[in-house]
Amino acid sequence: MPDKIIVAIDGYSSCGKSTIAKALAQYAGYTYVDTGAMYRAIALYTLKNSITDNDAVIAALPDIQVGFTRIDGAQHVTLNGVDVESQIRTLEVGNRASQVSQIREVREFLVAQQQKMGDDKGIVMDGRDIGTVVFPKAELKLFLTALPEVRAQRRFDELVRKGEQPDYEDVLKDVNDRDYRDTHRAESPLRQAEDAIVVDNSHLTPDEQMEKIIALFNAKIINLKS
Repeated sequence: MPDKIIVAIDGYSSCGKSTIAKALAQYAGYTYVDTGAMYRAIALYTLKNSITDNDAVIAALPDIQVGFTRIDGAQHVTLNGVDVESQIRTLEVGNRASQVSQIREVREFLVAQQQKMGDDKGIVMDGRDIGTVVFPKAELKLFLTALPEVRAQRRFDELVRKGEQPDYEDVLKDVNDRDYRDTHRAESPLRQAEDAIVVDNSHLTPDEQMEKIIALFNAKIINLKS
């Protein structure tokens, strides 16, 4: 049994998947991979280049290079070598990312890169289809969920902290719309893997949530070594 494992974290938008994955990766000394950011980078490229047709998106894939770099100790997403971390975190890009992620060729393009990142294990990866498509044999699978209203409030607060002036009802509608698209798309829809552990964090504090996640991780490591 390898010393390191793959942790797959799936779940609905605004459930704090990235925050949890980053913290767990730091705790375990693993590499963190934000797959949602990879889709957002492609979405940003299509917006910047006024690409709306699916065929045009597919044709543009060879011209798109998505990567990660560390800046001031934090992981940032790069698009064709340029740091776009702040640009990809808007509602517009998130909405577009949910759309381009439905394109089979886009998913195949990024899934191949994501699977390559897991060759040496020791990674924590979050997204929508990590435990079902990218790493169906991941040793630990978590599925995060929370009430839509709770997730909308979290997203609203995040946007306010960034200096934006969102409307809560618009944010809630966006959350519900993304949920529908993510669970009903033809390619790799969001669903709970049969062997995933569900974590509902609607009423958990960040500390309580991390305590639960770390306990699950430690228990899995102990179990695999026994």
